[in-house]
Amino acid sequence: QVQLVESGGGLVQAGGSLRLSCAASARTFYAMGWFRQAPGKEREFVAGVGWGGAIASYADSVKGRFTISRVNAKNTVYLQMNSLKPEDTAIYYCAARQLKASMKSEEYDYWGQGTQVTVSS
Repeated sequence: QVQLVESGGGLVQAGGSLRLSCAASARTFYAMGWFRQAPGKEREFVAGVGWGGAIASYADSVKGRFTISRVNAKNTVYLQMNSLKPEDTAIYYCAARQLKASMKSEEYDYWGQGTQVTVSS
């Protein structure tokens, strides 16, 4: 069993930056993903990274603005978010699964509790 805890959310003005962190309870050999869910909308994929950290994927809506990375020695994955827009406002969740990262939320085995990101215009 892996427990995931997100942090780093908050309120920021449009154009600003935030860095989210997701700490795992133990050394993991899992692919990690970030998802988000805005009020009244379905949860959507944001970014994913394999265990080695070399292969990352992004939703089209965040490409060029967000960067996912991980430090396995710290059991932590990050999401650097730059040039934030009001439409990025959502609860952000990290998730873990075995093998490769996936864009499908139903393929993830473990989830954090989420952290709120609010971008004001």
